[in-house]
Amino acid sequence: MSNDTQPEIRFPGFTEDWEQRKLGDLGSVAMNKRIFKDQTSDNGEVPFFKIGTFGSHPDAFISRELFEEYKSKYPYPEVGDILISASGSIGRTVVYQGEDEYFQDSNIVWLKHNGRLDNKFLQQFYSIVKWQGLEGSTIKRLYNKNILDTNISVPTLDEQNKLGAFFEQLDDTIALHQRKLDLLKETKKGFLQKMFPKNGAKVPEIRFPGFTEDWEERRLQEVVDRYDNLRIPITASKRVAGNTPYYGANGIQGYVEGYTHDGEFILVAEDGANDLKNYPVQYVDGKVWVNNHAHVIQAKENLADNMFLMNAIRSINIEPFLVGGGRAKLNADVLMKLEVIIPLKSEQQKIGAFFKQLDDIITLHQRKLDLLKETKKGFLQKMFV
Repeated sequence: MSNDTQPEIRFPGFTEDWEQRKLGDLGSVAMNKRIFKDQTSDNGEVPFFKIGTFGSHPDAFISRELFEEYKSKYPYPEVGDILISASGSIGRTVVYQGEDEYFQDSNIVWLKHNGRLDNKFLQQFYSIVKWQGLEGSTIKRLYNKNILDTNISVPTLDEQNKLGAFFEQLDDTIALHQRKLDLLKETKKGFLQKMFPKNGAKVPEIRFPGFTEDWEERRLQEVVDRYDNLRIPITASKRVAGNTPYYGANGIQGYVEGYTHDGEFILVAEDGANDLKNYPVQYVDGKVWVNNHAHVIQAKENLADNMFLMNAIRSINIEPFLVGGGRAKLNADVLMKLEVIIPLKSEQQKIGAFFKQLDDIITLHQRKLDLLKETKKGFLQKMFV
């Protein structure tokens, strides 16, 4: 942002200064009438969204009769209004699309501005807003006064419309890339289920042509070597910045000088995993630095393929093998006794290469998505005051 009255980047034809206003100068806070618990049911005609289900799936409903009565008598959002969460995840927004829905009073609100603002412009403003009176506060609620006292810089409605349409198009592009990425991840999940035997089977549902032999059960200790002895933890303050990825339980923590391991390895979280259902298992290739929160194993060259094994380990439900309370731990001896079912190495290599190609495509789409999000962030900084 270049100054307090004009953004750094503007559409051609707009030269007027932006006006400094408060949201309360442009509208008032509105909300639905209160719904009491005894007026709701677990299934019904009209969804009733509470703060916990806002933007997701409803778990409560109200009758059509009550909905029509309250909609006609009390405030109700118009199509395009931006609903705001006033508690919980404060400031989360949902665009009202015109469906028959009802929303929890005081926890879900909107700014009734009677067309003084473009809603698409307002939605982008909400994504960067600093709510008045909430900075540094431990209060987990957005009161009406916080909203109304919040400062906003506004251009003419024409410029608002241009900006709103521009960012809507950018958001649509981001959403499209997110859907593509989600579909790729689901596709990979499906292949993992079908290309690895399950429920005691000796062969998978889908195989590459030419492979017919049964798969064999092996303990990890039979097919991998462990290199935990080479790990070295470094506190964040003592790390020397460099180009080597520094791995912990959940992946890359930063980049440092030097390395602890060089080659193909599989990293399996020892403790501190942030998702026990999708347990962190990483494939690495090249120079890496690994701290003491991830086990380091490597396939025995004549028996197994690292990329295949990484996916095989990911297909195991590791949670039952963990010990400890708040910081669950996978002990080394337990890891090495985990059972995997494997084919001949030649088939492992085929499967490993297939999943590597799929992972590379997923990584590429993730990078594109991250770049789009960063691009949007940059535009918000330069196109808003």
